[in-house]
Amino acid sequence: MFRLLVSAGGTGGGVYPALATIAALGQRADVLWLGSTGGMEAGLVERAGIRFEAVPAAGLHGVGLRALPGNLAALARGTKAARRVIRAFRPQVMLLTGGFVGVPAALAGGGVRKVLYVPDIEPALAARMIARLANVIAVTAEESRRFYPRGSRVVVSGYPTRPDLAPASKPEARQRLGVSTDGHVVVVLGGSRGARSINEALWAGLSQLLPAAQVIHLTGQLDFSRGVEVRGRLAAEGKARYFPVAYLHEEMASAYAAADLAIGRAGASALGELPLFALPSILVPYPYAWRYQHVNADYLAQRGAAVIVADERVGSDLVPTVLTLLSDPGRLAAMSTAARRQASPESAGRIAELLQNQAQAGAAA
Repeated sequence: MFRLLVSAGGTGGGVYPALATIAALGQRADVLWLGSTGGMEAGLVERAGIRFEAVPAAGLHGVGLRALPGNLAALARGTKAARRVIRAFRPQVMLLTGGFVGVPAALAGGGVRKVLYVPDIEPALAARMIARLANVIAVTAEESRRFYPRGSRVVVSGYPTRPDLAPASKPEARQRLGVSTDGHVVVVLGGSRGARSINEALWAGLSQLLPAAQVIHLTGQLDFSRGVEVRGRLAAEGKARYFPVAYLHEEMASAYAAADLAIGRAGASALGELPLFALPSILVPYPYAWRYQHVNADYLAQRGAAVIVADERVGSDLVPTVLTLLSDPGRLAAMSTAARRQASPESAGRIAELLQNQAQAGAAA
């Protein structure tokens, strides 16, 4: 058994692949997770039964001049705190997934061997910084190689998906969720906090959409009460076809498997979870983050697995795009086939092997 320090946080796109990799390692590693103070990852990590320590962390990309000194100070405090954790735990290898909490961890890690996994096609600033300190860089797709320094050891691993995301048959998944086994089902992915523009566009177009499809709507916690309110105003036949939920954990696999089409942002999880279920998608890249969601969406769209709707046009274009796709079974089938081609169900195992190899190399050095 080797000691593994994992540092991942900020978004599910970095947290879930790390959780998937830990699951693939099983009993081979003693794991400590280093997250960010107040980060969304704490609950997910503790839910998985993994030891968790938090350190201060703050992003630098796109930060205004007023916030920059405070964020630099948080980075310095985080590095100092991470150094204390690393000295106490004495990891043999580190897994970092590119979020801003990984920067103090990587800086504090010194000579500890490091495997960086970058889930997005194009790395953001934090991942680029960590890449210069990593022994191995694992990436989701071949297209990512060009973003890393010449001479870097880059391995195409694919996107690691959680073991609880096991595809089931469509009828079985629909029965489990209590939706009809007949007709189309659309799943709308609001994320843990929601995607306000997508939610608003969906609610505005429900009267057009519900005759064509049942809708499983992950509203996010912030918009859940509004989703319940909207459902309460629907006629009985509408109530039977619209299912708002704040978020799904164990039943997420059923939601994916039940659906014929997904709608959501283009975070890194779209690169792994949608292909795993061969699920066609309409992607609405988040406009206020750096361009990585646009790059992710373009990657899937260029391969025929997704259609992109710009956030500024989501109010007018989302529901008509859904109806157009649902009325064209041949196109949906082609998109499903294209999505399946991007799936990499063995990815978590590949990264687990990289970690074990690095731990062994460090022990032999």
